[in-house]
Amino acid sequence: MSVSSAKNVLRNESEAIAKLIDKIDESFEKIIDLLAVNKGRVIVTGMGKPGFIAQKVSATMSSTGTASLYLHPAEALHGDLGRVTNEDVIIAFSNSGETEEVVRLLPIIKKIGAKLISVTGNAQSTLAVNSDFTIDSSVEKEACPMGLAPTTSTTAMLALGDALAIALLEKKNIQPKDFALYHPGGSLGKRLFLKVEDIMRTKDRTPIVAFDAKIKDVLLKITEMRAGSASVIDGNGKLIGIFTDGDLRRHFEDGQNLSNQPIGDIMTKSPTTITGEQLVAEAFKLLTDKKIDEIPVVDDKGAPVGILDVQDILKAGLV
Repeated sequence: MSVSSAKNVLRNESEAIAKLIDKIDESFEKIIDLLAVNKGRVIVTGMGKPGFIAQKVSATMSSTGTASLYLHPAEALHGDLGRVTNEDVIIAFSNSGETEEVVRLLPIIKKIGAKLISVTGNAQSTLAVNSDFTIDSSVEKEACPMGLAPTTSTTAMLALGDALAIALLEKKNIQPKDFALYHPGGSLGKRLFLKVEDIMRTKDRTPIVAFDAKIKDVLLKITEMRAGSASVIDGNGKLIGIFTDGDLRRHFEDGQNLSNQPIGDIMTKSPTTITGEQLVAEAFKLLTDKKIDEIPVVDDKGAPVGILDVQDILKAGLV
């Protein structure tokens, strides 16, 4: 019974979200235009369960390039309305559109001169008719069997809030570098900020050898530096290859006596490279796509300046 009930909740809510698509019209486009040129902040409010949705929507907007804050309607009535200016846009969430604490804000919002957008399930409500724009979040029924607990209605509000935030992000042409500014912490921040040069093994920890160096000498250098590979350069110091244990194994299988051969004979020529300025996330994708464990780091002249190993990325906590 509990499994069936859970499935019914998800079915109810997913169907309700799907029906919201047809409610996105020209009015929604005007709302995005208003928010895009807004010189103030987007202040989001709501009471009870819609209040929690309002907090999440405000947080999403803040993290996607739109200055936003959540305003508790009850606290607003006791002084916090002082945060609101005539350059702000207010988004109010209320399923009934008659929530007392929200409705009591309406004449004061109008007096301040802030624009008001309502997200409500009742287009004829006091909140809706006193708004500059209204987004219809109405649903046929709540997932709650008694029809009392806000469930499907708040899910619809959340989905519409996400739609607003992402449409606004695209309208304002927010780029990854802009997004990164608001996400400096955690694994997301590392993906957006961490550069190869921040974690790569620098030249003093990387075997760099000439193309005519003997294989036995290169192996000794790799062992001495506790590395997994060697970068091979030409007479001008430009990277022309990489030598790994895989290269060695492949040629040992051919039964060759390799000790005194030049490294240039068995190295991997023209290896995949990356620069120190590129993001570690880019390097990780290259390593994954190419199915390799190490990638040489080169400067703008093609000279090796270090190497990045997949283990370095793991230690950095990127994945």
